[in-house]
Amino acid sequence: MASRVAILLSAALAAAPAAALTGASPAADQDRSAVMILNEGGGFCTAVALDRRTLLTAGHCVAGGRAMRVHWREGGQPAFASPASATAHPEFSRDAVRTRRRSIDLGLVRLAEPLPQRFSPATLSAGAPPATGEAVTALGFGPTNRRDPSTAGTMRRAELSAIAPYGPSKILLWASSPSAGICPGDSGGPMLDAAGRVVAITAWGGTGGASGCAGPAQGVLVGPQRAWIDRILAGWGARARWEQ
Repeated sequence: MASRVAILLSAALAAAPAAALTGASPAADQDRSAVMILNEGGGFCTAVALDRRTLLTAGHCVAGGRAMRVHWREGGQPAFASPASATAHPEFSRDAVRTRRRSIDLGLVRLAEPLPQRFSPATLSAGAPPATGEAVTALGFGPTNRRDPSTAGTMRRAELSAIAPYGPSKILLWASSPSAGICPGDSGGPMLDAAGRVVAITAWGGTGGASGCAGPAQGVLVGPQRAWIDRILAGWGARARWEQ
């Protein structure tokens, strides 16, 4: 099933225009650290490489036991890898919005084979998150319009600013822009601080505006979840790169 879905999705992505994230610009310089996760239900997410076999993404992208493949482009052609293992954070709750429960929407993927050597590991932030008003860069492969999935498939960036609509949080980073937003498929992508470190993983975006993606974006801070990330990676014989 996974192979059949991957073939169908790769054909669609090969024909897709260069676009992702509404109000965003191309981010070819980040193509060495991010990939797509395709699942058998026809959806996809973004993921960031912690090393050539280890990916960090959103929990809802890997939970549920669905078959999935990892996708990127190599020499202009679609390439795929199979996960050897995948796990969502133990405090991830798929029904968090409905039940108003706390949810840590993070997931980790271990690949059966390494990504090509051109992929370089992202650096995770162990320090304080961006303060209100500070710059946040969101990266993802999602579409520019929620109603037009054909615009997905190329890494792009959106420049946002950190906000705190509900006060300081030890779990979430909120960010927004009047001209950019997070679309489906950007979930699992990195949210970077001004130094280029991954400070959060995109979990949710708005649904407003003509694009259907306008509004505040929400990411899960990685620093407070360092113990879980390091523990899972240690079990896989891997190690994340952290900076304060």
